Order: sequence, then C-alpha cells, then structure tokens
Amino acid sequence: MENIVDTKTLNITKKDFESDQMVKWCPGCGDHAILRAVENIFPELGIPKEDFVVVSGIGCSSRFPYYMNTYGVHGIHGRAAALATGIKLTNPKLSVWMISGDGDSMAIGGNHFIHIARRNPDINYLMFNNKIYGLTKGQYSPTTPHGSKTKTSPQGTFEAPFNPGELVIGAQGKFFARVIDTNLKLMSHVFKEAAEFKGTSIVEILANCVIFQNKIHSLITSKETKNDNQLILEAGKPMLFGSDNQKGIVLEGTHLIAVEVGKDGVSIDDVLVHDPGKADPGIHMMLASMSPPEMPSALGVIRAVKSQTFEDQVWDSIEHEKVSSPFKSVDDLLNSGNTWEID
Repeated sequence: MENIVDTKTLNITKKDFESDQMVKWCPGCGDHAILRAVENIFPELGIPKEDFVVVSGIGCSSRFPYYMNTYGVHGIHGRAAALATGIKLTNPKLSVWMISGDGDSMAIGGNHFIHIARRNPDINYLMFNNKIYGLTKGQYSPTTPHGSKTKTSPQGTFEAPFNPGELVIGAQGKFFARVIDTNLKLMSHVFKEAAEFKGTSIVEILANCVIFQNKIHSLITSKETKNDNQLILEAGKPMLFGSDNQKGIVLEGTHLIAVEVGKDGVSIDDVLVHDPGKADPGIHMMLASMSPPEMPSALGVIRAVKSQTFEDQVWDSIEHEKVSSPFKSVDDLLNSGNTWEID
C-alpha cells in the first residue's frame, strides 16, 4: 500500500473511526464484535483516515458503512464486489473494505464472489456467515445446513450448503481466513493480516444471529466444546488443538485426520506444520473443509499466497500502452486510418 505512513504521525485513534449513527443490530448480535475489531485495527494500519473506504451490499452486515466514520458506499444486493473493484481500480492507494453476508455473497452475489477471488484486487473482504438471512427474517441461505427448518424450508432444506473456503480456494483465491465473533483478539489479528496482504483477502466470520439462527456455531464457540473443535492456525507451527494441545492434525493418505499426540506411536513430528504461503491448494482446501464434530474447524489464516494484484496489472497495461501506442490522444485515434470530411 503506497499510502502507509508511520502510525504515530497520523495521530488517529479508535475513536476517530466511530460513527455518530445509532447501531441498530439486535442486542447480542455477533456483528457488534466485528465492528469493534475493525475499529481496533484501523488506527494501527498506518493509513490516513481519508484513505479508507467501506463498501457493502444488502443485509444486516451491510449497514457497516454507516457505523464507520470513513468514506462508504452502501450498494445493491450482491454487487458490492463490483463496486469495490471499481473503486480500487480508480484509486489504487485507497484501503478498500468490503462487508457482506453469506446470502449477499453467495446467493445473488455468487458470480461476483468467485470472480473477485480469482481477479485478486487488493481488497479486504469480510463475509459475515450466520448461515441464515437475518435482515429479511429467517429464510435459508446458501450456507444453511442441510435439513434446517427455516421460514422458507418448514420441512427442512433440501440443498447442500456452500463452504465459503472451498469456493474461494476453488476460484484460485490467494487469501482465505476464518474467525469467530466470540474471539475479539483473533479477529483483530486476522483482520490486520488481511489488511497487510497484497491482494483479495477474504475472511469468513462465523457470526451468531440471536434471533433466527441462535447458537448455530455453538460446537465451535461454546465453553464446553470449543477446545476440541477449534484449530487455531499459526504459520510455521504444528497444527495442535485440545485443552492442552494434546491433539494434532496429520495427513493420512489423501486426507487429514485428528490424532492424540503420544498415543499409538504418534509424535509431535508427525503433526503437520502450517504453511499458508504454499501455492499448492491441497492442504488449504482440506483445512477449509474440516468441520465439527468429526474434525475441528480451522481458524486463523488458512491460505495467503503472494500474487500480483488485478489493479497493478491493469495500470501496468495502461502505462505500457502510453509508451508503445502510436495514438497519444482521442484525436489521434479518430483521425487515424481512412478519414474524410463532410461539407
């Protein structure tokens, strides 16, 4: 990011990013914690306040631009990715943050979701996944678990749900992370890593809708079960989990399995070491696919592979044409080839 400067010289704090608008999310909604995490990290990024832009589509999550004291665009349903890409292309120095939900991203916005992943503009994409349509009162979404009874599936959903991580990696996405709304520290850390990544950083946030899908992530978030169902990944460190890190992830044949370290001949050396920067998506895809109760859910940065951004390639092509093209203006183009005058 060309506009990064020393944070101390900016003299900005969390309070500078707090909006004067009333936050209208339901009490207990996970979105409140996500807002707090974003407010926490913006002053730490070394970016002038006027260079932040928050873009959203439609949904509970998409009220976000009103709740941040930055420039913002509240777009239309499913089209925030196109707006965010256009903003970044027009002014690459901006720090663009796109806010979306599971419905906004993967139902009406599904086409845009996969194409922003493969194009790789330098945009920070926060996807709130509560596995339901909250704003429109409880219809099932593309991530709602199969068989769930909702306002639009009283007999249970017949559709297999999307896994956002699988979609990102399958679309050649370069950065995918997953966090939970109950861990403010991890959220803040991952959001900062996403901001520092050069390219499209998509972060799935497992958020709780207290009204229409309460405790949908409880196996991962509750005190009683979280230790056995959270694998918090750190680059260069073994994939360990459990109350005392006594469990680990190993590769057996072509799939991942959970084992207990020290039992059945399994040692710490058998446990996989996390490498988010590896270009081969195989392990990353398997990590993104894991879910309780069979396996823990992988949290943290799952994939972060360096690649040239979309806007850099576009502007490089423009600069190349400026130098190499025989046409230096629109007049040059219009007056080229066979021309004639009309009296």
